Amino acid sequence: MKFDLKSLSPEAIPEALEKAHRYRLLNEPSQAESICLDILHIEPANQTALTTLLLAITDQFGADGTPARAREVLVKLTGEYERSYYAGMILERSARVHMRLALPGAVFKAYDEFVVAMQWYENAEALRPPGNDDAILRWNTCARTLMRHRELKPEHVEKLEPVLDD
Repeated sequence: MKFDLKSLSPEAIPEALEKAHRYRLLNEPSQAESICLDILHIEPANQTALTTLLLAITDQFGADGTPARAREVLVKLTGEYERSYYAGMILERSARVHMRLALPGAVFKAYDEFVVAMQWYENAEALRPPGNDDAILRWNTCARTLMRHRELKPEHVEKLEPVLDD
């Protein structure tokens, strides 16, 4: 079934952004996502709405949200710091989902995603505005997770050398 969606008025955007933040805090990310999509319909480059949308999608990882959907939003962020920081966030949140999965290879995938997230956070740290240590806090969280959860480790793939018969 298809509906013609109704548009927000531009004056309603600040209050709608507050509602989106509140729905995320209430653990209702699909509501926050819908509100952000309504805002972006009116203001496609609204960075606050894009950031909130990205986070709402990552809140849904393991359910309706996928890293691919989050990366589609990531490329629309205009700041280099923001792109680095949120690239790390996408990977970190995906890693946490993999930690909970009991699928073969999930611990290796989680480890790899944490490591790459930490690289993005280091990049963001170098670009951060004065007084903003968010990337450092996230990097430390990833590091502590890897130190605490020893089951998270790189996949060891044994390299076999071909045997030549003489």
